[in-house]
Amino acid sequence: MIAKLRVFLEMIKFEHTLFALPFAYVGAILGAVTVEKRLPEWSECGWILLAMIGARTAAMGLNRLIDKAIDARNPRTANRAIPAGLLQSKDVILYVILSFVLLFWASAQLNSLAVKLLPLAVFFLVIYSYTKRFTWTCHLVLGLTIGLAPLGGWVAVTGGITWEAIVLYVTVALWTAGFDVIYACQDVEFDRKEGLHSIPARFGIAKALGIARSFHALTAAGFALLLVLTDLSWWYFAGTIVAAALLLYEHRLVKPNDLSKLNAAFFTMNGILSAVIFVFTFIDLVVVRSW
Repeated sequence: MIAKLRVFLEMIKFEHTLFALPFAYVGAILGAVTVEKRLPEWSECGWILLAMIGARTAAMGLNRLIDKAIDARNPRTANRAIPAGLLQSKDVILYVILSFVLLFWASAQLNSLAVKLLPLAVFFLVIYSYTKRFTWTCHLVLGLTIGLAPLGGWVAVTGGITWEAIVLYVTVALWTAGFDVIYACQDVEFDRKEGLHSIPARFGIAKALGIARSFHALTAAGFALLLVLTDLSWWYFAGTIVAAALLLYEHRLVKPNDLSKLNAAFFTMNGILSAVIFVFTFIDLVVVRSW
């Protein structure tokens, strides 16, 4: 069982939970300060962490399960745990069920709205893996799914949704959609052959990278808009400048005729970006104001 769990965690890239977790805490801190005029409690932070682990683990487990036949035919993904025979579908189903139980349990410890929004969250977690079978807007659906992290953090501490929360949600959704478009560029030929849908497969790599740049330009604008809508100050503004620079550098790494640095653009830059926004938000709303 331990060996299977280790393989499962490797399969879902458990460490990539760090992509969205910082934004969940950005939503929690910003929501608590903006609406409640307080900081999140340690207990709230703990339940948010468990909810995030449950949500992402369930989503990635479902993705690998739903896409197992496609993964087996794709040379890039044929060595994933299920097509490679390292895990059976029933093993993954068990871990997905346990992950959903963790998500529901953690949400129930927060507030009633967090529980009421669970069906919507589960819908997005499940439907995303199917969208590339019928629409090239699948990247936006993934964005709307990952964007639930900061929105969930906000709801967890406030029990409500405001316009500021919506702006944060859309901003993170556009960030996610942008880097997912970049990531999908490596599977253009396979997607076209299999009849799968993506922005790169529909419009070509050059135009897809241009669309990704547009998404990330709107992301930068969204981060800046939060500065206007909330009590965030120049510390956060400094973080948005760093984040914008990271997005710019990310797009300089990937060119239509050279995708050799795609993994660096996808994994490294976006992991750093989410951490940067969290750290500067934390400094602005927690460290500086405590003085």
